[in-house]
Amino acid sequence: MLRLIRLSTYALLLATSSCAARLPAQANLLPNGSPVAVHRADTVSLHRTLDSLARHFHGVLGYSINNLDTGERLALRGDETFPTASLIKVSILVTLYDLSEKGMISLDDPLSVLKIDQVPGSGVLQFMHPGMTLSVRDAAVLMSILSDNTATNLLLDKVAIRRVWQKMEALGLPHTKVHSKVFLRLASVAMDSSAKYGLGVTTPNEMARLFELMANGRAVSPKADSAMLEILANNQDMELMQRTVSGMAVPHKTGATDSVRTECALFRLQTRVVACALTKQNTDTRWVVDNEAQLTLGKIGEAILRTWPRRQEGAEDSR
Repeated sequence: MLRLIRLSTYALLLATSSCAARLPAQANLLPNGSPVAVHRADTVSLHRTLDSLARHFHGVLGYSINNLDTGERLALRGDETFPTASLIKVSILVTLYDLSEKGMISLDDPLSVLKIDQVPGSGVLQFMHPGMTLSVRDAAVLMSILSDNTATNLLLDKVAIRRVWQKMEALGLPHTKVHSKVFLRLASVAMDSSAKYGLGVTTPNEMARLFELMANGRAVSPKADSAMLEILANNQDMELMQRTVSGMAVPHKTGATDSVRTECALFRLQTRVVACALTKQNTDTRWVVDNEAQLTLGKIGEAILRTWPRRQEGAEDSR
């Protein structure tokens, strides 16, 4: 009898194990409670595609791709430092909302735009009449969706560069640093690093980690992180990883200089995928839509959408 019980228990364990093996890697639920199967992706094929893009790129390309729900991770030069260009503005945004959460800054505080504050490059505040006022929140939106350089500098005056460093270090991102206000490198707080990397520096893994923290509500707080992602979802630069994306709002931030293109994004598919791609020493320095780096990052975005399926229509957004 004891042997029979043991055999029955063993058979039950085998059956349970067999059923579990046939289950998908993850299941989401529709509003009616029906499961939506989410299968693990062909990351081997994705890795081959991304490495091939990097190998044929005329410059240096690094990437970090993390599926936050399945744990799948791919990286190339993930811990290597890269110039960020305007991608570093995400760290300023996070620090700003952190200070607001702590009651040290109000997002409703007014900012005055003086003639001396107006700097060239991206954004619209450089064209506005001196003396106009806007809120801290408005400046954060302009910095994030139009990469407005004047707005960025106004916020750095409010936040302080060293506080951005401190916040990034507190999040475990020691290589992610902004060096100076935009177009004011002579006032850099780290002149050697500023000369090498420009406005800011990071690694693909660290910037991916920052987006992961926001996606999980742990960069500042769930409420603040949700607000920041909502702002970043309205980013108007769609010429890099977003160039083949349609019908889906993707929180993302880009950056560009003559020889640099960068982007980090949160793709809310059936699973959440953070993708960061950074380039440096680019041979193609043209400021055109079909710049090689922009086309390459566009292919990375396209490969991600091929690898992980979008949510089915009607799937509940609970993230």
